[in-house]
Amino acid sequence: MRSHRLRTDGLPPRRDTERSPSSAAAGRSTGPAVNIYTPFLRFFRPSRLRAFYRLLSVNEGTRVLDIGGGAFFWDLALSLGLPLPQVTVLNIRPAGDDARSFIRWIVADARASQLPDNSFDLVFSNSLIEHLGGFESQQLFANEVRRLAPRFFVQTPDRLCPMEPHFVTPFIHWLPRDVQRRLIRNFTVWGLGARPSQSYCDQLTRRSRCSPSER
Repeated sequence: MRSHRLRTDGLPPRRDTERSPSSAAAGRSTGPAVNIYTPFLRFFRPSRLRAFYRLLSVNEGTRVLDIGGGAFFWDLALSLGLPLPQVTVLNIRPAGDDARSFIRWIVADARASQLPDNSFDLVFSNSLIEHLGGFESQQLFANEVRRLAPRFFVQTPDRLCPMEPHFVTPFIHWLPRDVQRRLIRNFTVWGLGARPSQSYCDQLTRRSRCSPSER
């Protein structure tokens, strides 16, 4: 039986035709919205994964906690011929299609996992923290990362980069939130492909922290 996928970004349920930019960028969605990410995924994700392995000397014995992730990076590691560490994924959704024999899956809140201190050798998290809402929520996540492992690799888009990676559109994240929410649906690459509702775009602008002016 296939597990029902739950929301991973704290937003209300959306229509079947709506795909979040974070889900599509992670390779978890299907349809035209995903195709716009394919060139970026093929270039950036392998180089990012190799950097992770190189900087943290990851090997088969390394106990890795992937917070907010899934099977994508570990399938990629196998395809690149990299050694597969002992992977545990922590996510607020069940594994569903990401279930793998080589991945242990824990359903928990990334900000309060209830796992023991230093349960892992390192924590890996890719493009999650910017989706956790306000600074207080992000601080709870950061504290949890430092508590669970002595080393960590936490990636998030650079707010000073002119290209907003989730919407694949330049400069939009530098605009005021009220302007962003009015532009996302009809004036971003992601919006034109995914065709989200306006109410969903409003939710996205409230939950994401990508503007350089935000602290």
